[in-house]
Amino acid sequence: MSKVVLKNLVKSYNGKQNVIDNINLEIKDKEFIVLVGSSGCGKSTILRLISGLEDITEGEIYIDDKKVNNVHPKDRDIAFVFQSYALYPHMSVYDNIAFGLKMRKIDKKTIDTKVKDAAKALNLEEFLERKPKELSGGQRQRVALGRAIVRNPKVFLMDEPLSNLDANLRVQMRAEIKRLHQKLGTTFIYVTHDQTEALTMGDRIVVLDKGKIQQADTPENIYNNPKNRFVAGFIGQMNFVPIAPINGKFQIEGQDFELPSNINKECVEIGIRSEKMLSGEKVLQARPEITEMIGGEKIVYTKLNGSDCSAKVPLVYNIGETVELKLSEKDMYFFDREGKNILYE
Repeated sequence: MSKVVLKNLVKSYNGKQNVIDNINLEIKDKEFIVLVGSSGCGKSTILRLISGLEDITEGEIYIDDKKVNNVHPKDRDIAFVFQSYALYPHMSVYDNIAFGLKMRKIDKKTIDTKVKDAAKALNLEEFLERKPKELSGGQRQRVALGRAIVRNPKVFLMDEPLSNLDANLRVQMRAEIKRLHQKLGTTFIYVTHDQTEALTMGDRIVVLDKGKIQQADTPENIYNNPKNRFVAGFIGQMNFVPIAPINGKFQIEGQDFELPSNINKECVEIGIRSEKMLSGEKVLQARPEITEMIGGEKIVYTKLNGSDCSAKVPLVYNIGETVELKLSEKDMYFFDREGKNILYE
C-alpha cells in the first residue's frame, strides 16, 4: 500500500497568509496524480510538505496510514525527482544511479543488480560509463529517474521534471514516465504548470489556485465539467463571453440564444471552447484580428460581445476576411458572478 492522505493541511511563513490553505486530499495506492496550477499556487510546496523538506503549519500527512508529520525525510520511503537533474558531474551514470544505495551501505551485488535493472527500464544500458556532460537533456533526466527507481520507494514525487527539455523531448519523456509508472506499480505525485502534461499523464488532476484545491477529478471530467471559471480557463482553451439574459434569452453579436431551462441563478457569462466555435447551428459573422497556423488548421482571434475570443478554423481564413462561426447552447458553459459553473452544481 502506498496511499497518501492530506488532512486539513496548512502552510504559512512567519504567520502570514497561508500558502497552503486547508487542503484535504486522498491519493490512492498506485495512482498517478498530477498537481497543476500557475506559479505560486502551492503545488511544489505540497510536494515539499509530503517529503518532509518543509514543516507543516497545521494538519496531518499520512503515508500508508502512518502519520509522518514528525518523521525525518529519509525515513518516509519516498523518492524526489527535481526540476534540475542534480547529477554529480565527476561520476559516471552508473555511480550517479548507485550513489544513494552506497550511502545506505547496500551490498555491491544488490547495487549492481538494481542499477542495471533501472538502466534497462530507462534505456540507459549503453550509457552507464559516461559522464553527465556526455548525455542529452532527456538522458540526464532518465538518470535522475534511475537514481529514484533503485530505492524502490513507496511514493515518487516529481517537481516539474520535464520543464528543462525541449518540446519533442517532453513528449517522449511523458510517455516514458507513464510506462515507468505502469511497470513499477507505485504511487506517483507529479507537479507541473503545463496543462498538456496534466491531461495526458494523470489518472486524476488536482487544479490549485492560491493554495486551495479548485477541483480534483479525472482528466475527462476536469475538461468536460469544470467546476468553476478558473478551472475552465486554466485547462484547455476556453473563450469567455459576457451576456445579459432577459426572459431566458441572451444575445451574442446580435444572434439570439436560449438559457438552459434548469438554470435558476443569474448568469453573467458563457464559456465555449475554441474547438467548438464551428460546431453549432447558429451563425455569427466575425473578423479575425490575428491568425496562427498550427498544422492543418488555424487559430483566429476575434471579439464577441467585446471580449477576446479564439476559434480553431480551416486554413482558408486570413486577417480581415469574415469568418463564419457556428455556435450552439449545448457546447456552452454558464457562469454566475462568483465564477461558478451553474450547470455543474
